[in-house]
Amino acid sequence: MDRAFTRGQPAALATIGSMLVRGVPHAILLVGPGGVGKTTLALDLAAALLCINPDPSRRPCRECRGCRMVASGNHPDLHGLAPDGPGGQIGIGGPDRPGRGVRDLIGELSLMPVEGGARVAIIEAADRLNEDAQSALLRTLEEPPTGVVIVLCAEDEERILPTIHSRCARIRLSPVGVRDVEEILAQAALADPPTATRLARIASGRPGIAIAYAKAPEAAIIRAEIARTLLDLLGAGRTRRLTGVRDLLARAAELVRVLDLPVGQGVPRRSPGSTRATSGRGRTVAGSAVAAAESAAAASAAPTASTSVAAATTPEADAADSSVRLPAAERRRAAMTLIEIWREIVRDLALVGIASGGTAAGLRGGVDLIDDLRDASERLPSPAAAVFLQRLSRAGELVAGNVAPELVADVLALAWRLPTRATA
Repeated sequence: MDRAFTRGQPAALATIGSMLVRGVPHAILLVGPGGVGKTTLALDLAAALLCINPDPSRRPCRECRGCRMVASGNHPDLHGLAPDGPGGQIGIGGPDRPGRGVRDLIGELSLMPVEGGARVAIIEAADRLNEDAQSALLRTLEEPPTGVVIVLCAEDEERILPTIHSRCARIRLSPVGVRDVEEILAQAALADPPTATRLARIASGRPGIAIAYAKAPEAAIIRAEIARTLLDLLGAGRTRRLTGVRDLLARAAELVRVLDLPVGQGVPRRSPGSTRATSGRGRTVAGSAVAAAESAAAASAAPTASTSVAAATTPEADAADSSVRLPAAERRRAAMTLIEIWREIVRDLALVGIASGGTAAGLRGGVDLIDDLRDASERLPSPAAAVFLQRLSRAGELVAGNVAPELVADVLALAWRLPTRATA
């Protein structure tokens, strides 16, 4: 697949290339962090399957009618499904259910191909399929229509039913190297070399996130403000930490809006009754490397539940809680974004503390905060940073499990303190 858009995933590309020679399975599960290129790889595979170049070794050729329709998001035999509506889930769908769901996709795949060749379905954020939707999809995976290839993209494969998992060929995508991300940004003419290097570190090996930051320069400013505030709160008193973290939730929500990375963005999809596939919110399918933002891993559980509930209902916390007015899905994504930035800062703290002289080599989120990191690392031992990283990991699981984001943030705020007693 010499003409694939996917970068920095040689093993995954080699596996897909081998499948194209031997025969592509009817179901493929692409697993990896958000923004590493799962949707882009799925579209590369779709382009190869729908390409009409007579030479199989040249597919996708990016020049034929099939390739051009895939790139424009208008191929009638390429179908997409992504989270939609409250909660950011994929439901069962159907004529009697609101929103587009699995039944709508199954209905499309039961029809004959328009172009007379293969049919491809791409399900983004497949780990957001609810239980009913997964059960409905399972029947299709057990008896797939002839000539249909279903590609599922997921960050957390543990949320996918074992019966679905066992019927898919699994391909793992890993974070991309910094140099590869820099090359992607340079080829797209999105950033100069110094900016590309900085964004590649911020993105932690996720080209989609780096592209999003490059297209929205103000996002990097907001992210740096959140990181600096987190370091400031480390030495603050309990009350200021609680109110400060609530403010940061609001800023994280703003960051999510600026980046404009809704889960499922970019794959062509059909509305019931339509005849042509269209790309999400007017974006072309070729640009779908930005398709999914990472649901960072991180989170908490230090003080007791009763303590955190009390903290969540304090007047100070309520006064600062502007994020609570947002829809539940947006609040959850804001919390996951905040936890991700927090995780990078704590990791950098530990790295600076271990490194001789507090070097900036290898830092991800705090390259511009090296002096602040050095100061904080002298007061926060690396073992304490490691413990807090575990809290963050647990916190991400809780938020993903629909625990109130404000409650999780309060617990983290209470635990985010220096070993010495701080005064309010």
